[in-house]
Amino acid sequence: MKKAIYSVFVVGLFFLLSGGSAKGQCNPEQYTDACIPKLASGFNFLKSYKIDGQGGSKTKVEYSYVFTKGTQYMINVCATGESTDGIIVSLFDSNRNQVASSKLNGQFISAIAYPCNTTGIYYIQYTFDNSTKFCGGSALGFKR
Repeated sequence: MKKAIYSVFVVGLFFLLSGGSAKGQCNPEQYTDACIPKLASGFNFLKSYKIDGQGGSKTKVEYSYVFTKGTQYMINVCATGESTDGIIVSLFDSNRNQVASSKLNGQFISAIAYPCNTTGIYYIQYTFDNSTKFCGGSALGFKR
């Protein structure tokens, strides 16, 4: 009886683990690594962000970072090839007011720059607009 329970447990664990890895084909590290050198000249790298929409089951991925007054920030997005694959980065201030977006007039741009006028927590939100992979990476840089 113990062997039967153990066998069911092992088989169940195998299906659980294999099902999770088959569903999550995203490897955002390759995109974050590609994004860092794409920061514009004069910007210093601060942090990278993984964008994993879990095959479309997540509608947004959000991070926060403290921005400092008098500093200019750049956030870029990297995905399949040279495109952003429908990944939009939006920046919100501490009051959740949108202050920048990488989708302008229906066009996707790969980076946004933001001159910070108020020190505080800012929210970096990634959403998907007709994305095919729901997977990417991003880099945050600054210059004074």
